[in-house]
Amino acid sequence: MARIVIDMDGVMADLTQHYINWYAERTGERISPEALIGVPETQGFPQEGIVPQFLHTPGFFRTAPVMPGSQEVIRKLMEQHEVFIVSAAVEFPQSLSEKIEWLNEHFPFISWKHMVFCGLKTIVEADYMIDDYDKNLRFFKGKPLLFSAPHNVGHELYKDYKRMDTWHDVADYFAAIEEPVVMHQAAS
Repeated sequence: MARIVIDMDGVMADLTQHYINWYAERTGERISPEALIGVPETQGFPQEGIVPQFLHTPGFFRTAPVMPGSQEVIRKLMEQHEVFIVSAAVEFPQSLSEKIEWLNEHFPFISWKHMVFCGLKTIVEADYMIDDYDKNLRFFKGKPLLFSAPHNVGHELYKDYKRMDTWHDVADYFAAIEEPVVMHQAAS
């Protein structure tokens, strides 16, 4: 049994689609996901500065769509591994309660004991981390798994990570591991 830590935003919650939807609702202009490939997160929208404001808007984190396949794959991973959800929720203070509510609605099978909200993720120790940002994976001592998001596609910074394009890739990756190197014993 391995310990797996999973990021929320951009990995479990489809923030790219959420940005697109919120932007369209507020400006009447729809942006294609392809237009955001290789562009830093929250940038690439014609009306500059509006998307970063969403992160401070009550209800934003609570209403994010679920990343396709994440619920089924995480449930299956939990049958064989110790899984924790780790999110940097203190940067946007209103996001903390919204993220808990979101997890409780969309992932009711994840106990509060397996939800970790923090600032920097450098303190996290596990065997695997699934995240969409180098800043979280770079200092991780276990095996970093990069979850594809428009902001991390095509950048030299991300070329050395094992990339997971979808949750089906995550499922296939862990199914192929016969005996993972376990650095941490699962909590009883």
